Amino acid sequence: MTKDKKAVVEAVEKHKDNLIQISDSIWALAETAFEESISSKLLADYAEKNGMTVTRGVADIPTAFVATFGSGKPVISVLGEFDALPGLSQNTVPNKDPRVDGAPGHGCGHNMFGAASLGAALAIKEQIEAGKIQGTVKFLGTPAEEKFFGKVWMVEAGLWDDVDVNVSWHPSAQIEADVQSGLSLIDFMIEFYGQAAHASSDPWNGRSAADALELYTTGINYYREHIKPTSRIHYHIQDGGQVVNVVPDYARLWVRVRDPKREVMLPTFERVKAMAEGAAIMANVEYKYSLISGIYETLVNREGGKIMQNNLELLGPITYTEEETAFGKAIQEATGKPQVGMDGEIHPLKETEALPGGGSTDVGDVSWNVPNINLGVTVAPKGTPWHSWAVVACGGMSIGHKGMVYASKAMGMTMFDLFDDPKLVEKVKDEYITRKGDVKYEAMIDGPPPIPGK
Repeated sequence: MTKDKKAVVEAVEKHKDNLIQISDSIWALAETAFEESISSKLLADYAEKNGMTVTRGVADIPTAFVATFGSGKPVISVLGEFDALPGLSQNTVPNKDPRVDGAPGHGCGHNMFGAASLGAALAIKEQIEAGKIQGTVKFLGTPAEEKFFGKVWMVEAGLWDDVDVNVSWHPSAQIEADVQSGLSLIDFMIEFYGQAAHASSDPWNGRSAADALELYTTGINYYREHIKPTSRIHYHIQDGGQVVNVVPDYARLWVRVRDPKREVMLPTFERVKAMAEGAAIMANVEYKYSLISGIYETLVNREGGKIMQNNLELLGPITYTEEETAFGKAIQEATGKPQVGMDGEIHPLKETEALPGGGSTDVGDVSWNVPNINLGVTVAPKGTPWHSWAVVACGGMSIGHKGMVYASKAMGMTMFDLFDDPKLVEKVKDEYITRKGDVKYEAMIDGPPPIPGK
């Protein structure tokens, strides 16, 4: 731990109380995709208050922003998310107990994500200001990761065009330099349009949109047997009719297709998309297809992972109080998991799996446009179901606070290395170029971001 890295850690510590306050405020607000107006403002205002230049409403997204400081090369960016998930409201207790029934909650820890990344950016800003390093630091406030994947529009707007290396993190149940990819994904909506009629007196005059919906989902479910085991198909029925005594003339479902490899995901998507026409023909109704968004799998960077790993080992493990360990075990008991408590150890750098499982993130699209270094840090007990009330409970109390501050320090130290040693930047860039190969990135979106009310 060099003197300079200690200065980065001390800078994060200086901002610690304010970062926790911002994280807790975002946790309580629990604003969802493209509606994170106050959450975004809290982060942007604090960046601005601390001397960064802030541009708000970038990429035609009111809640997206960029905060910068410094000049020249290298340009190192860090990501900050802050959107919540619907229906996961929860108090900071180790049993399911909504703050507000049916309200959103931060079941993926994004209240900590943005705050930690801002802390890292400010720590680097202060090192640039002190003359210890030269270059430009960028903190990008990135909305709507959970639903619409806002970074895709931000990539299209060129917000990483001048960036040399991007750094990111995600709340997790363990600490590790993340050198695994994720799943590519495409989101679309299918709507069926039929003819309403009385369901008893003259159903022969009706053409049921719900029939088409059921035929479509039946086709999807039969198709599951014939896709690669790595692929996933999900759907959410959003409208299947309103009352039982009317043949419904409208039905709608949201469909999502995933795979670790985009080249596998795309043919599966085309087949699932085509099934909608078949269902419409069978039910004698019309249908409409609408693309929502799509994202790439993450392009791994092991050279960056090595830099991050070194800094994790310098920082050492997170330690927990008896009360925090008991809280973690109580959550594990409530969710039917082994009661082993918290995992604050530093895990070794793993081999990169060819076909990882897990989820998807629009960080993937960033990673195909600029080298990306990723990190996972413990904010919830081992085995905790993600996207659940259990993560929300931890994210608003000391377990989450500790992980957030730790992530801020680890990212800040890694960013300092990149500013301090041009050879590291070149190594990261060389691997990026090799892994990307001749793939030409093309965003899987059609039209402007779907901002509510526009």
